[in-house]
Amino acid sequence: MPGTLYIVATPMGNLEDMTFRAVRILKEVDLIAAEDTRHSKRLMAHYGITTPMMACHEHNETRKSKEMLDQLAKGQNIALISDAGTPLISDPGYHLVNLAGAENMPVVPIPGCNAAVAGLSASGLPTDRFLFCGFPPKKQAGQSKYLNQLTSESATLVFYESPKRVKTLISRSIDSFGNRNACLAREMTKQYEEFLRGTLQDILNTLEQREQVKGECVLLIQGAGKEKPDITLEDLNSLIAERLASNPKTSDLAKELAATFNLPRKKIYNAILALKAGDV
Repeated sequence: MPGTLYIVATPMGNLEDMTFRAVRILKEVDLIAAEDTRHSKRLMAHYGITTPMMACHEHNETRKSKEMLDQLAKGQNIALISDAGTPLISDPGYHLVNLAGAENMPVVPIPGCNAAVAGLSASGLPTDRFLFCGFPPKKQAGQSKYLNQLTSESATLVFYESPKRVKTLISRSIDSFGNRNACLAREMTKQYEEFLRGTLQDILNTLEQREQVKGECVLLIQGAGKEKPDITLEDLNSLIAERLASNPKTSDLAKELAATFNLPRKKIYNAILALKAGDV
């Protein structure tokens, strides 16, 4: 009989979030495949787990998967863990699990922490439907295109983002979605855990007042509603034309009107440019 591949969720930060079953499995398996063995040593030491570990990350997963399949075929049991949370959710492991499944080897999940679901549960946003979007593209063109494809999605949107880029993501989200309700979950389960709730602009304003944003971030954005904007296109153009008389900066006017009428900032920005060019 082949061995079993266990997909084991680990704490996001607070070591008390480890399940009894996860500890038992990690002690009983023959090998632990860890995203970063140095990072995972603290968790193993905390629970007295002495099982041998090997590194399995995005750079060596394809090569290591063959080795682990051979070990599974010989009847050895392997546990796959990531640095934090549930493996494969924006973490390595897909290639290994896909190959094991294709070989009809047992693949067993050991549930536990997941940042997307944890953030959603405390966000105050609708939870009946949500779409996990993972890490968006880093470059502006790719990210804007990615966000624009989600403008009509009615489910709550869940993004992972680094603290260095989260303000940029929020700003571009306003461009694509308008000033929707949102929640930024930061450093969940850790000492400086924080939930910023409000509109996207409210959250961005709060972050702009800080010298630096730290910690892992989950950005949750309310999905598209069925309600219509509070202003017609004709009235919007009239208002823009009136405001242009005072020669405001295009980006500032777009930002203000987007927040007032909950419209995508990019749409208003383009409308301002069209009026300035006399195309309307």
